[in-house]
Amino acid sequence: MEINWGLIWPILALQAILAVTGLVSLFKAEPANIRGPRWMWVLIILLGNILGSIAYFAAGRRET
Repeated sequence: MEINWGLIWPILALQAILAVTGLVSLFKAEPANIRGPRWMWVLIILLGNILGSIAYFAAGRRET
């Protein structure tokens, strides 16, 4: 079975963009604006793939 890389590359690119954007946002944020410890969100973003980054943007940041 051959892998169709034309379908895989956009998903990998999206995952990388979301992870980098999430980590940059996490480290720029003030500690008071983050729900939970930073190390927890780093693990969620990196190990949760696309859903981990989305979870950070949806639930990890407090409204300022």
